[in-house]
Amino acid sequence: MATLERINFVPHNIERNNNAVIFSVSSSRKPLDGIPQVFWADGTPWREANLWAIERATNCEASLKTIASNMNGLLNYAKFLESNQLHWLEFPTRKAERCLVLYRGMLIKLRNSGQIYPSTASEYMRNCIMFYRWVKFRELLAPHVSLWREKPYTVKFFDSVGFERTINATTTDLSIPNRKRLGLTLEDGLLPVSATDRDAILDFAAENATFELYLMLALGFFTGMRLGSICDLKIQTLEYAVPDPSSEGLLRIAIGPGANPPVHTKFGVTGQVWIPEALCSVLLEYATGLRRMVRATKASSDNRDLLFLTRFGNSYGRRSSDQSSVVNVEISDFRKRGARMGLNMLRRFRFHQTRCTFGTELARLALSSCTDVALVIAMVSDALLHAPNSEATTFKYIRFVQAQPIKKALSNNFMVAFSGISLGGHHNG
Repeated sequence: MATLERINFVPHNIERNNNAVIFSVSSSRKPLDGIPQVFWADGTPWREANLWAIERATNCEASLKTIASNMNGLLNYAKFLESNQLHWLEFPTRKAERCLVLYRGMLIKLRNSGQIYPSTASEYMRNCIMFYRWVKFRELLAPHVSLWREKPYTVKFFDSVGFERTINATTTDLSIPNRKRLGLTLEDGLLPVSATDRDAILDFAAENATFELYLMLALGFFTGMRLGSICDLKIQTLEYAVPDPSSEGLLRIAIGPGANPPVHTKFGVTGQVWIPEALCSVLLEYATGLRRMVRATKASSDNRDLLFLTRFGNSYGRRSSDQSSVVNVEISDFRKRGARMGLNMLRRFRFHQTRCTFGTELARLALSSCTDVALVIAMVSDALLHAPNSEATTFKYIRFVQAQPIKKALSNNFMVAFSGISLGGHHNG
């Protein structure tokens, strides 16, 4: 199947001299590290898609993180094309046989069956449309070829002073609307797991997952750190942990680009997060154990200080990213084993739910001892290292916790009413 690789791109100048072509390193353009490139199953590059990525990166049209996300969507498209033996320029007269239409149908099918999120289906289709727009702009496709039908639409809104404004935009008949999940959800549209399920997941991981994944899950559940921060955690980060003066048994560790040593965080936020002293001790013991030391001998100098290393001595996470292909594969296998053992909470479990669970539990404890909602929001925001001006994200945790007693009361009242009706009918009979 197609793969996504990252390259170090060094811009060159091309000169023709005496019927010879000379390549020389450009002095005006800086090298770019980690440019994502797609390769087909036979090892050949998808030249057009890769050129699109490099052009956007060198022209500063998008951040490397955005380009990586777009290319990941094209990787999924490339795998679809290969599995169905289609060419990416296959656009016959019959619309139903066009590669983009077939791909859209597959994404909708996966979305409706719950195999991918609605936002993922929308994003994957959007990435393809963006790429093909560039293909048409670069005239890499014949002008008469019909890819889609343009659909204009208008968005109305009110500006800061109350005047109604409109924005005219264009979409296509291939776009997939993002049908968001209804109800209260937290970050990334996920829900937390209960404390009972959390403990069951950790107990199952201790026996049925790698020790590294077990420790990562424990860090997610009890610190709320994102996967990118956990994968970039340094041993020195734990060694420099300091006791929290107001909370016995809790330590604070510094993460972010401004910490020493720096640890990746989303949006480059620097701050301190809580970690239970007992968990910190287990992690430091693991750091000096034989299992990790063997992995460290295979690691490069850039990775040797990382707490978590793969068996090949590599980092678990992608550089400057909150994603980890290695952890995703392990979580997928972990879910399958859990489902076979009857652990239903693992069927659709995502690693980021560990963060949602921590944030919800923290908000619940804070609200139980403090009625000042503003103070609780500030506390949860600090603990989760939410970016400035993201109070709406933090407030989701508060609303979620506040709604729990109401939902429970409604559920209990409904069951009482339902049971009463059933019993009444039985007696009357």
